[in-house]
Order: sequence, then structure tokens, then C-alpha cells
Amino acid sequence: MDKYSYLSNADGSVIDDLYQQYLNDPTSVEFGWQKFFEGFEFSRKNYEETGEVSENMHKEFKVLNLINGYRTRGHLFTKTNPVRERRKYAPTLDVENFGLSEADLETVFEAGAEVGMGPSKLKDIVHHLECTYCQSIGIEYRYIRTPEKLKWIQDKMDAMTSQPELSVKVKKQILHKLNQAVVFENFLHTKFPGQKRFSLEGAETMIPALDAAVEYGADLGMEEFVFGMAHRGRLNVLANIFNKTYSEIFSEFEPKDYEDSLFDGDVKYHLGYTCDVTTDNGKDIHMTLAPNPSHLEAVDPVVEGIARAKIDKNYEGDNSKVCPILIHGDAAVAGQGIVYEVVQMAGLNGYATGGTIHIVINNQVGFTTNYLDARSSTYCTDVAKVTLCPVFHVNGDDVEALIKTVKFAIEYRQRYKKDVFIDLLCYRKYGHNEGDEPKFTQPMLYKAIAKHPNPREIYNQKLQQQGDITASLAKEMEQEFKALLQERLNEAKQITSATITSFLEEIWDGVKAARPEDFETSPKTGVSKKTLASIGHQLSVVPEGKKFFRKLERILNDRRKMIDENRLDWGMGEMLAYGTLLLEGHPVRISGQDVERGTFSHRHAIVKVEDSEEEYIHLNHLSKKQGPFTVYNSHLSEYGVMGFEYGYSLTVPNGLTIWEAQFGDFFNGAQIIIDQFISSAEDKWKNMSGLVLLLPHGYEGMGPEHSSGRIERFLQLCAEENMQVANCTTPANYFHLLRRQLKRGFRKPLVVFTPKSLLRHPKCISTLDEMAKGGFNEVLDDTEAKANGVERVAFCSGKLYYDLLKRKEEVGANDVALVRVEQLYPLPKKQLDAVVNKYKNAKTHLWVQEEPENMGAWSYMLRSYREVAMEVVARPASASPASGSVKRYESRQTAIIDKVFEKYLQKKPVTA
Repeated sequence: MDKYSYLSNADGSVIDDLYQQYLNDPTSVEFGWQKFFEGFEFSRKNYEETGEVSENMHKEFKVLNLINGYRTRGHLFTKTNPVRERRKYAPTLDVENFGLSEADLETVFEAGAEVGMGPSKLKDIVHHLECTYCQSIGIEYRYIRTPEKLKWIQDKMDAMTSQPELSVKVKKQILHKLNQAVVFENFLHTKFPGQKRFSLEGAETMIPALDAAVEYGADLGMEEFVFGMAHRGRLNVLANIFNKTYSEIFSEFEPKDYEDSLFDGDVKYHLGYTCDVTTDNGKDIHMTLAPNPSHLEAVDPVVEGIARAKIDKNYEGDNSKVCPILIHGDAAVAGQGIVYEVVQMAGLNGYATGGTIHIVINNQVGFTTNYLDARSSTYCTDVAKVTLCPVFHVNGDDVEALIKTVKFAIEYRQRYKKDVFIDLLCYRKYGHNEGDEPKFTQPMLYKAIAKHPNPREIYNQKLQQQGDITASLAKEMEQEFKALLQERLNEAKQITSATITSFLEEIWDGVKAARPEDFETSPKTGVSKKTLASIGHQLSVVPEGKKFFRKLERILNDRRKMIDENRLDWGMGEMLAYGTLLLEGHPVRISGQDVERGTFSHRHAIVKVEDSEEEYIHLNHLSKKQGPFTVYNSHLSEYGVMGFEYGYSLTVPNGLTIWEAQFGDFFNGAQIIIDQFISSAEDKWKNMSGLVLLLPHGYEGMGPEHSSGRIERFLQLCAEENMQVANCTTPANYFHLLRRQLKRGFRKPLVVFTPKSLLRHPKCISTLDEMAKGGFNEVLDDTEAKANGVERVAFCSGKLYYDLLKRKEEVGANDVALVRVEQLYPLPKKQLDAVVNKYKNAKTHLWVQEEPENMGAWSYMLRSYREVAMEVVARPASASPASGSVKRYESRQTAIIDKVFEKYLQKKPVTA
């Protein structure tokens, strides 16, 4: 940091130059200088025309520098830490560091107008600045580049110090919420000693702050809040903000099994909740708290996705109605990269939610680690500066200051649709959990904490000193609340089994839970040829008066040609699936890197006019009554964007929500979302999702990172019909697979290993008839093989089929049947059994895959389909998915194919 960057010599020539700029264009100079020139009537009305700037004027500018110094660096000198000494920064904000002296304190300066005081003594200006920028609230905002926002913040900050006292009624409500927060934690600590609950103690002021956020947000037009947080304080928030019954929470502390034998559930401090509340002003508010695993901050993009879906679905894009609130830990907000990914999404067209309120519960410890070991930045919230968001630092013991800040943040968010960060400096009374010993790493800090009064005691004492309450009121409130809690605890002990409901239960009303038998066959998903042809022709239209560049026009012409010649490729099959769903009223949303055109230029869902780059989306011009089609190129993120789309899918059960990877294995940057949400959320939290992941997969000699979508990882996660895994080989089957997502009475995540070379393979085509009839085929049999003559059955999946088919036709291997397993999970055993029974004379059954033997679907097939003794044909086991050498790739690929048809080869098969 440049310690002296704010100092100035107030050179007269520089000032005069600024003045000349101001005369030509007032907006060409910084807002502070604009204000100064206005206030001083610099046109020399008040000063002699000496040609030089007077000494008085020099000092006026030094006072202006002092004011800007407080605004820029005041946050470094606040009284915001309740239990630690602040780090010392230099230079200080003493007037001497700005070219002024104590002798100037009694001098009246016109610069007082800059802070709304008018001409004032320097000592009064300093007092105002100290009260505004250096007490319980510090603010960082001077890096914001929009003058209007800067002025608005400055005016609000200057006015905060002169705001009237809160009413006695409001103060009693604050005390009431503090009482709830403190007594609730004390009660749990007494009644359930040693149990993990991740106490809020030390940060209890967050409860009245959230209460104020909801109340004030409702007054400013908000109708829904979507919360995300880790474990710390979750039970307190559920009880005292979401009104989850105390008896229900206490019941979760008692050891008991779940009513549903097929449901495994999760620990109490991971669970979500939804409720409706009515504010004191009679406004109805809908509130959602998303469930979250122990992976801190993983819920952030999920919350944003839920909020965006609500904005799109319920409020026609009006993001002033829905507000996300993310509650972070100090170590997590600084240490977890997903926070940066989510912050970078905030202003993007496909992911914006109108601003998020970020509240950091700054316990000043990570696990039990000192904050000095937890980050390199000055503040844990410094990520906010990347996108020019204001940051408040607030003393967690000063509940009124925190409530003022929360209201400030809510108002800024509503006005400017930007994120706001609130760094709530507090402490953690116990260690990471209630059984942990923090003195092992921070003995001095925890000596201070042991002697420190809780926020309720501090506020109670303040109110008594102000004469707002009697000494007995807080005690009475505590006794009444404890009696209520004890009553609810007694009720909880009567509950014999636990019941968990989805936190979005009302949204999913009418969508049934799937049973194993639901996966035995697929529903009919065909669409009339007339409708398909109509959509296909609409996809090839060049809008009147628009001109596309030549290559794009050729692509559109090829679309029409495909329909006319009845030879549809992969991209057309996909677009027809979307078009038919849209005509049926379903919304379709796709996002990911380069998804508008598709990584391999097969989709072209958005086309651009050559001269203006105006966008045209064919799929939004099918019918006036159709569902909306949205497609967004994402920023270079997998973790954040996949999490966002998962959250979006939770809120739109009747829509098709898709995330596509550039290459299949790029999903591994989002593995936490797959492990903690997509594969397990229904079993943990009863959260259904129909999210589709498109993962390009197939070995074409493109190296280890561009070959395998890691089929084996997904199949290892599959159990209890939790998701679907498919590797299709025809456009028609892909068409039916996508439509099937919305044509069954339940929803499951779908992972599709999409092709690369098959996008333009001459044999990978389908007809309109194949899309008009039937539905998805879990298994595709060899239509050319004569059952009685088949000696070898080769099961395979995906692109490899076409390589095998080519060799089969070359050598005339009529006794080899190539059977495609299009759906890997749930494994279609009935269909496989039918194939095996059909080829009853077969002597050998093979599982053939491109992946190394320790990867791909082989181990899964070996474990899951034991009815037949299968041999594997694959690359040798390997640490890497594929070779970077094209020559070695070709050698290994040839070895696989030769092995299947070895009987027909004159020479010994090539070995890998």
C-alpha cells in the first residue's frame, strides 16, 4: 500500500488547472473538487484577484484532503474489533499529516460544505469525520468508479451521524431478538452438552440484523429472500428468523431414525427450510434457506441460481423482488475460490440477480487458525473490491450500528443492483465446534473472550443507562423465553421418528418421487413429422432485412436441406428437442462456455447479424405461446456455473436446465457440486433436480484432457436411482432422451456423454420418422445381425460403436453382434437380458470400451450385470486417460478394434 497516496502539496498551478477544467466541464473533475469549486465560488468572488492562490485557500484544500483521507482510509482506524487490538497503520489521520496544525482547529473552513456541515471549525469537521468513519462502522468504497454511487454513499454516511435516536419500540424489538439469539444458544448448551451445533455465540447481533433486513427489504419492495450459509449459526437463524419450531429443532438433537426407510437424511446444521412471514408493516415475505454440505461456500452459486430462477419465473425478470443473502465465515470467504467465481457472475447477463447482501461472520479464526495464517489480504472481504462493491466493517457488539449498516446495504442494493459486503467483526465463544479447544492455538484471544460480555448484556446495559428499559425487563424476557424453550423440549421428546421435507416442497408439488420400476421403460416422446418439419424450417430462416456472414448462411441452408432430405445430424436432433419442448410450454435454459454456438460449432442457438452483431434466436420465434429459450455463454468457471444451474433447476421443475462443458473432463473443476448436490441431495435433503450435464466424450487422439469425460466417476456415484447416465449414438435417441427429462412424473439429474466426431459423422444421422415415433431406447440392438448365427456379442457405448461398425463391414463379420448400451445408469437389465436371450448361440460376450481398463464403464458393468460372464476389451490400465501422441492413440485404438474381430484378421492382432 502507498501510505502517502492521499497527501498533496496543494500546488497553486495544479489547482488552477483543475479550476480551468471545471469551468469547461464540471464533470471532468472528481466529485470532491466539483463540490469544492461550487461551494467556494472559485470565480474569485470571495478572494482578491492576486493571480495566486491565497494561504487560506491552500488550507481549504488541505482540509479537503483531510476529508478525503477519512473517506479513503478511515476504515483502518475504526473501533470495530470487540476482542482484539487493531493493527496499527501509518500515517494516521491526525491533522498534522495533512499540512494542518492544532492552531487551525478553531479556524472556520468553507470545506465543511463537503460533508454537509457548511462553514465549520476544523475541530468540528474532524469530530464529524471521526464519528462518521472511525467508530463502530468502517467503510471501503472510494475505488468505486461511478460518481453517482460515490456521492450517494458519501451523503448517506455524512447523514448517518445526525440520524435521530431509534424509538423505544424499535430498541425493545432489537433486545427481544438478541434475547432470543442468546438464550437459545445457552439453552442448547445446557440441555445438549457436547453435541455439535456450531453456535452463533459471539455473533448474536446477526439475528436482529437479519430481522431488520427482512423488515426493511419488504418496505423497499422485496418479496422474497433466498439465504445461503454454512453451519455456524444455522440453527439460530432457523429458529429465530425462519420460525422453524423449537420442538422440531430440539427433536433433531435426540437420536432417532427417519420415517422414510429409503431416505438417509443429513445432520441438523446442514438442513434447509422455507417459510412465509408477515412483517410489522403487514408485508408478506417468502423466505428460503438452502441446505448446504460441509463444503463451505459451495452453496453460494446454488443460492444465486435459485434466486435467478425465481426472478425469471415469478417476477418477469424484476430482480428488485428477490434478494439473495449469503452468510460467510471469515476464513472461508477469503480462502474458497468459489466466492470469487460467484462474485464475478454478479454482473453477467445470464447470472445477475440484482445484487447480493454478503454478511461475513468474522470470528477472526478459521477452524482454530489465527487470521494471520488464513489470508494475505488486509481484510477477509477484499474479494469484493474486484467488482467494485462497497464493504462495511462493523463492530459485532454494536447492534444498532449493524442494523444501520444492513439497512444501508439493502437500500444500496435496491438502488444500484450491486453486491454489498458486511464484515461483521465478532468472535467465537467456543472452538470450531462446541467440543473443540481453541486455546491450543490462540490462548491470549480466548482469555479475552472468556471475560467478554455477550451482545445482549452490552445492549441491555446501554438501554438501562439511556433510561429506555428497566433492569428487570431483560431478566423477565429471558425467564419467559427459557420457559417456552423447556416446554418445546418436552414436546420434542415425544417425537419418535424424524421427518424431513424438501425446502422447496411447494414448488415441487405434483412431482412424484421415482420408484425403481419407473426406470424399466421410457415413455413415448415422439412428435409429429409435421411439427418437426415446421420447426426445422423455422430454424433455417434468415430474417427479413438481416444479413449474416456467408458461412453462417450456409449453416442455415444446411438445416433446411437436412429437413428436406430427411437426414438429421446431431445438432438438428438437439435443436428439434428444444423446439418441441418450447412449443409445449416448457422453458429451456442452457449455459456454459461457448454454448451459444457449441464448443464444436454444432448448435448455433444464437446467430449474429454481420454488420451490427445484433442477435437472433430462432428458437424464440416458433410460436407466440411457446416457452422461453435462453442460452448464455458463461465466464470461464465450472464450479460456480454448474452450481448456479443446479440451483436454477431446483426452482423450475417443468423446465429443461442444461450445463455443458467445453470438454467432458472439465466438469472436474465442479466435482464438489456433483458430489455434494447433484448425486446426493435427494437422499440427504429430498431435493429433486432435473439438471442436465452435457459432457463431450470420445477418443479421437486429442490427448488426455480432451478425450474422457470420466464415465467411471459418475457410475461410482450412482445408486438408489439417484441420477441417469447416458452415452447416445444417434440424434434421434438423443432427441428422445432430452424430451424424456420432462415427460415423466419425476425428475432426476441426467449426465450425457455427448460426442465430438459424431457431430458430423456421415453415419450418425436420423430420420424424422425416428423422432416422430416411440421414445428413448436404453439399448440399441444390432439390426443387421442374424440371431442364430451370432457367436460373439460385443456390448459398447457411444462413439466407439461407429469404429467397430466400420471394421465389421470391412471384414464381413456377420457372426458379431454390436449392441449399444445407450443408458448406463440405471442399467436397463430387462433390455440387456432380452438381447442375451436373443443371441443364445453366442459363445463370447465382450464389453468393449475406448477408455483404459481401470476407467470407463467396465468395472461398473462387471459389478452391475453379473448375469453374463463378460470379457473386457479396452486400453491397458493407465494413470492418464489417454496418450498425447496421435500415433500411439491410433495404435491403441486399432488394437481394441482388432481384438473384437481377431478371428477375421490374417495377422496377429496389434497389442497395446
